[in-house]
Amino acid sequence: MHNNDQKHFRTPQARASFAARTVQRIGAVAALGIASFFASPFVAPAHAAGHYVPGVEGIQAASVPGPGMYFLGYAVNYNINRLTQAPGSNEGSVNALALRGAWITQATFLGANYGVEAIVPMTSKSFTFNGIGYSGSGRGVGDVYVSPLVLGWHGAQWDLSFGLGQWLNVGTFSATDPTSPGNGYSSTMLSFGGTYYPDAAKLWSVSVLMRAEKNYSQRETGITPGDGLVVEWGVARHITPTTQLGLVGYYQGQISNDSGNGASPMRPHKAAVGVQFDWLIPSEKLFLKVAGYTEYAAGGGSTKGNLIRLALVKAF
Repeated sequence: MHNNDQKHFRTPQARASFAARTVQRIGAVAALGIASFFASPFVAPAHAAGHYVPGVEGIQAASVPGPGMYFLGYAVNYNINRLTQAPGSNEGSVNALALRGAWITQATFLGANYGVEAIVPMTSKSFTFNGIGYSGSGRGVGDVYVSPLVLGWHGAQWDLSFGLGQWLNVGTFSATDPTSPGNGYSSTMLSFGGTYYPDAAKLWSVSVLMRAEKNYSQRETGITPGDGLVVEWGVARHITPTTQLGLVGYYQGQISNDSGNGASPMRPHKAAVGVQFDWLIPSEKLFLKVAGYTEYAAGGGSTKGNLIRLALVKAF
């Protein structure tokens, strides 16, 4: 760290200000959300401003399944080993469980299957940020996501998806507590992506999913977090008809500045790569997905660490 960076943390006021801004970046670990129903037959790391956190999608991330009712459960463990732009030793962990319900209908719109969904996240967080003088833990229900518009198109060797939804400011939030389960503001999220199958048998798949969040004012601080962008990708091959293995990754960055009195000038960003394994159990209409990521780049005040994710999908 440069000497100029260290000067920002020499006073208690500066450390308190940084701690409050950190809530906006780390609090979204609790969100564990999904933009829309973008996992095939099927949300986390601290982030740029917004609720959505990457690492919960990967293989065929931009493919919407066929009509039906779906229940999904996500379990995530994120271990922080660094807080960028902060001095000293900073570490922590986040354990999250997200419950998600989705309904993909028989109705079509613009040639796509139409659906809706909702997500309720719950988290347990523990942080020791010596560089900003914070140590604590907390748990609770985070901000809830609702989407009245999920669209999925399907071609012979491609899928496309689009989603629009709202993160509701319903989780408990405190500007001085990085373990708050809520973010203290609402967000509108737009998602778009595609999956391509290079071979006619669809043994291989290449998928990219993008999400953009428009964030609104945080009532407790008066600060409006900058808008965020997430790109998740996956390249995979079927090992057997019911299993597949692939390389996955994500990039997340804040694409506009925070605004308001005391807003941070930093734009958090990070990137990760990992491996995912999927297992379909046709007799039970059950899908299991497990993935591990390591963040190889981070900056602008974001955290850096490793993520393990387990997802269970049940079709009805």
